Amino acid sequence: MKKYGCTLCVYIYDPEQGDPDNGIEPGTAFEDLPDDWVCPDCGASKDEFEEVEE
Repeated sequence: MKKYGCTLCVYIYDPEQGDPDNGIEPGTAFEDLPDDWVCPDCGASKDEFEEVEE
């Protein structure tokens, strides 16, 4: 699964880990995150994220 990085801070969304603190189960692809999900570090919306190369 592809990882996505917030362009406003250093947070990387890793689908293998999910975002359990915000109710996102491990294995949830970035595309499947709710539209109202925001960066847990800085509050940026999903459209502020870009795919990162591994």
